[in-house]
Amino acid sequence: MLSITCPSNIARRIGSNITTVAFRTQLCNMSISPPPLKRQRLGDNKPEPATLPRNTPNEDRICVYSWNINGIQPFVQKSITSFFQSKKPSSKQQNTEATTAASLRDFLRRHSWPTILCLQEVKINPSDEATKSAVRQAVRSTKEGEPDYEAHFCLPTDPHNARGFGRKVYGVCTILRKSFVAKYQPVIRSVDWDLEGRFQIVEIEEPKLSIWNIYAVNGTDNPYKDSKTGAVIGTRHDRKLAVHRHMLNEAKSLEAHGFSVILAGDLNIARSYLDGHPNLRTSPQQHVVNRADFNKKFFDADEGLKAIDTYRHIHGDKRGYTYYPRGRQFGSSCDRVDLIICSKFLEKKLVDAGICATEKERGPSDHVPLFATFELKETTSTA
Repeated sequence: MLSITCPSNIARRIGSNITTVAFRTQLCNMSISPPPLKRQRLGDNKPEPATLPRNTPNEDRICVYSWNINGIQPFVQKSITSFFQSKKPSSKQQNTEATTAASLRDFLRRHSWPTILCLQEVKINPSDEATKSAVRQAVRSTKEGEPDYEAHFCLPTDPHNARGFGRKVYGVCTILRKSFVAKYQPVIRSVDWDLEGRFQIVEIEEPKLSIWNIYAVNGTDNPYKDSKTGAVIGTRHDRKLAVHRHMLNEAKSLEAHGFSVILAGDLNIARSYLDGHPNLRTSPQQHVVNRADFNKKFFDADEGLKAIDTYRHIHGDKRGYTYYPRGRQFGSSCDRVDLIICSKFLEKKLVDAGICATEKERGPSDHVPLFATFELKETTSTA
């Protein structure tokens, strides 16, 4: 496997495993989406309509999409039958998700060729080269004049916390527009404090920008094991809080070296009462603790990251949700647990953000996509 080491200044700064053209496959431990609450349905509180980006495929802007797809398989199969249809669709089902094929290429086209698409919970066995190859093929240009893309994977290597479901657990995939790669020559790396395939980072030197694809730990009472010995050293709640610390330290280290950071993905945290419908999840109590810890480290604390929640920055208190559990009426129970947050330094460069909250955009997943767009080009004041 071709492995190209990143520039020495970044390697010294981070000390993580780094590759560019071919990313060393890592695998992840199993996680689940936030389990739905037994909530009453409020028919008069409909979800907000989808928000679509005002994006054009140019290299002076970076449009970041994030989507927990809950498994990559529907997106690489030529014929989708097991998920999308068990019976012949009725007339009322026409033009709905029941007859919509899952296509990464169609997604990229429909959303005006975003710069980066961060996928979480791809559920690829680390040794499954055929599926990884199929994903790379699925994002390649199929029509003359359309942008081309490349796919990079971070899959779990933890031998004790990633064993279930035939090792088809966790994992993230970062899809990059090749014109962006050609212009900025990004470094693609993992972090040495995660062996579950939950973090993949894309970094460019000019401007100094670090973009994270994140599938955060879902806090549960299940045991967390030492990745080397297999000994139980706490719960998944404990691990979630530890990952918050690692994330904060990594992000602050980057900022100290002049980098702005964009953290995009399924953070498995609904930040406030605005982010849960019909109510915010408060039981068990540890979820409240996890939420407070996340907000303190990334938003509230004087010594925290002081980050910007891009959706809230653009839309204020407008409600919008990203997690829509299957088997329920769409919008009857939902949460905003997927976020794109960024350094305070990027506040004036943030030009758009939104959530694509429709059943069509949810596709075969239980999450919908979200996006944020940033201006990279420096503007010169004429005053």
